[in-house]
Amino acid sequence: MTEYGRGPGSEPWHPEDPLYGDQGWGGRQADHGQSQYGDQQQSFPQDPYAQQHQNHQQYPQQQSYDQHQQYDPQQHQQQYGGQQQDPYGQQPPAQPQYDGGWDSGQQAAVPYGAEPQDPYAQQQPGYGESHDYYGTPEAYPPPQPPGRREAPEQQQKPSTDWDPDEPQEETHPFFTGTDEPAAREPRDDDDDPDDDSSRSSRRGRGGSERRGGKGKKKSRNGCACLVVSLVLVGGLGGVSYVGYTYWKKQFGAPADFAGSGTSEQVEVEIPEGSYGYDIANILRKKGVIKSSDAFVAAQNDNPRGKLIQAGVYLLNKEMSGASAVVLMLDTKSQNLLVIPEGTRNAKVYEKIDLRLGLERGATAKIAKTKAESLGLPKWVDDNPDVKDPLEGFLYPAAYPVAKGSKPEDALKRMVTRANKEYDKLDLEAVAKRLKLDGPWQVVTVASLVQVEGKTHDDFRKMAEVVYNRLKPTNTETNQLLQFDSAFNYLNNQSNIKISESEILSNKDPYNTYTQRGLTPGPISNPGADALAAALNPTTEGWLYFVATDGEHKTEFAKTYDEHLKLKEKFDALG
Repeated sequence: MTEYGRGPGSEPWHPEDPLYGDQGWGGRQADHGQSQYGDQQQSFPQDPYAQQHQNHQQYPQQQSYDQHQQYDPQQHQQQYGGQQQDPYGQQPPAQPQYDGGWDSGQQAAVPYGAEPQDPYAQQQPGYGESHDYYGTPEAYPPPQPPGRREAPEQQQKPSTDWDPDEPQEETHPFFTGTDEPAAREPRDDDDDPDDDSSRSSRRGRGGSERRGGKGKKKSRNGCACLVVSLVLVGGLGGVSYVGYTYWKKQFGAPADFAGSGTSEQVEVEIPEGSYGYDIANILRKKGVIKSSDAFVAAQNDNPRGKLIQAGVYLLNKEMSGASAVVLMLDTKSQNLLVIPEGTRNAKVYEKIDLRLGLERGATAKIAKTKAESLGLPKWVDDNPDVKDPLEGFLYPAAYPVAKGSKPEDALKRMVTRANKEYDKLDLEAVAKRLKLDGPWQVVTVASLVQVEGKTHDDFRKMAEVVYNRLKPTNTETNQLLQFDSAFNYLNNQSNIKISESEILSNKDPYNTYTQRGLTPGPISNPGADALAAALNPTTEGWLYFVATDGEHKTEFAKTYDEHLKLKEKFDALG
């Protein structure tokens, strides 16, 4: 039962009843007593028209209105015996009446002789009269046509203080600071206003609008615009900066100095395995170049740029990338400590002292006391007759020895290089094949070949001489090597002519004139050629050799008689 009540039938009779539907807004309502779902009629006890036509299945809707709206006095006189009386015989109970819709052009039927009544005016109960159902505060307002519907709050409280010349206040949540959207004017395509859910949703929007609209200051519009402008300007500036940085990185020239630099020089060490940006970063930290990109770009542009080797370079400060590349490719700029092939350890120690500005003998002392901690391999002979355990392990090469470094750092670097080169040769397998007592003796043979030979061809013949004289079947020298180089090493000298009495009187293990076999250890630091010759000697039967010109030319002989002829040639030099 709604607040409007229900009629006797099964259909709601008041148009504002939530269950009534929307059939009244199209123009014409169903006739009194007629079903809203078709032309079939329903009979109500109070309706005399329904009693007169209860046997009909269909009854035109327009006919009912014609009977109510048209009155013929003559017909009435004939029907009721010339007396004007209520055609219904008695007054039915008062019932509310709806006029059939908005601007439909039709009116509800009224009794003869009665004035047309305002359906919303206060009337006495009776047929054709109705109560004002909207006269109470709690009642719904009169329904509006679809084109003019408004939210309930707007219907109850119409705005009366609107000024068309006054700027309207913003209602968008971005400017109002509210989380709820502002209410909007209803449109024709909105949901049915009679629907409870639609009405409640619109009521909620209206409430949000009232809450959001109270107490707002119009100055917030300007602040919001200012915030939006600042955001746009800041975003545009950020995008521009990122774009400029990307363009400069991709297409702009890197930062660089100009020219060949200042007169101030700096020593720079480039370690092994350094390439491109590794070298550039070292130069940049030393103040040689301005940016790594400038150096790498110049290195890529130079056809020989990739040939820069590890080492120590003496460079100018504040050089352009291109100038630094050119100078590093010049051997004059390389401030490396170069160890030639065949150099004895004693000479290497002197070079290190000179490079680091140390007292003479400082490096030799460290080598003697710290030899075991410098990385020597396990197969090094610990024979007490060995003069220097590092002999043969200061591999001939160019090493970066920067000022301020320690002597042991340079020595360790050289030993590491020797181990690397010896590992490539698999000296243990070579020793077995050549019937030598381990890798140590292979290095010793190579050190002898390195000192006595002059050329690569000499090295192979010299290696054969060593192996032939070590043979037990050697009856020419009886396993004596008779190398002057070994005696000179013993005495730390380089004499060519040595007296026979001096040699024969010395019984040191390194004197190969008096001691059979190899020296206790290497007598120099052999290079790659000497090592290769020691591993692959000739097999032509060479047993003797003489430096016939005293320095550069070495001749070989297979017999003792041939050797004497070569010796006469040497003696002829005076």
